[in-house]
Amino acid sequence: MIIGVPKEIKTHENRVAIQPGGVMQMKRNGHDVLIQKGAGLGSGFSDQEYMNAGATILSDVDDLWKRADMIMKVKEPIAEEYPRMKEGQVIFTYFHFAADEALTKAVVDSKCIAIAYETVEKADRSLPLLIPMSEVAGRMASQEGAKYLEKSLGGRGVLMGGIPGVPPANVLVLGGGIVGVNAAKIAAGMGANTTIMDISMPRLRYLDDVMPANITTMFSSEAHIRNMLPHVDLIIGAVLKPGAKAPHLITRDMLKEMRPGTVLVDVAIDQGGCFETAKPTTHDDPIYIIDDIVHYCVANMPGAVPFTSTLGLTNVTLPYAVALANKGWKQALKDDKELLMGLNVAYGTIVYEDVATAFGMDWEPVETVLN
Repeated sequence: MIIGVPKEIKTHENRVAIQPGGVMQMKRNGHDVLIQKGAGLGSGFSDQEYMNAGATILSDVDDLWKRADMIMKVKEPIAEEYPRMKEGQVIFTYFHFAADEALTKAVVDSKCIAIAYETVEKADRSLPLLIPMSEVAGRMASQEGAKYLEKSLGGRGVLMGGIPGVPPANVLVLGGGIVGVNAAKIAAGMGANTTIMDISMPRLRYLDDVMPANITTMFSSEAHIRNMLPHVDLIIGAVLKPGAKAPHLITRDMLKEMRPGTVLVDVAIDQGGCFETAKPTTHDDPIYIIDDIVHYCVANMPGAVPFTSTLGLTNVTLPYAVALANKGWKQALKDDKELLMGLNVAYGTIVYEDVATAFGMDWEPVETVLN
């Protein structure tokens, strides 16, 4: 199989879908790897390192897409890339379809095979290809939130850890999953009084047992959230429904209950955001202010730390990519129920119900495209 790895072109997206070690593994399995010139530079990997591993470097990205049987990416294709997708071509990347109707329609129209990192799912409901980036994004959420609490950047002017005689910041984390736990760890580690909300009592009991003393657990409800709003300095949205649009837990009217300069960090923005007033931003222009409330909604947060992110991501994606290349996508999905959950669209048919539901589109059971 010919594997194509284009350079990411989303704003400040410096990650790359494969590292030189992954190229070596693909070559050992008899596959050819095409790397766009400069694709790995943002993550610290030179073209020469890829060539030493056995890859072919191409300057022409259109040629790369045309020749590749499988495209490996990090972020979803953007409008400029839509015409490059072709019928029967496997595209293995983060898609987050439920937050992007234009992308969904473009992929359907292309008749490509869209396998989404974010919906590959284990029997225990964990998301192995989302976990490393969720860990990065969660930790960054507190880091970025602390920065934008600075008065010069629009925040309340509150130091996360306070000082002797002055209390620390109050941080509310919505969601007790991977993102939420990592966000809470960093916030608490900086000295902030941190509250994690979730709707799962077993999860809250577990977190209550294992988290530091300055982290409080609370059952998530609209009433509990509203009661917290006048007292918090930073709110981190960390709610995920795999493959589906995130619920709006903070509505527009709730902004008036917060103190001016409160910071909202929406890590769920890739899935539509869990704040009603959230809209995707970029690393170039990361924040905006509504009703005196600072919104940070960068849609590719891990792209700011590409060396860490690329290594973390490729550690977990490569075994699945090798299986797709060795067996072909149909057999690989038949043999691996985890990977099967990643299939969202094939030959113009949506096979992931939540994606279709988000836009009122038709869908078919996944078995219809595997014959």
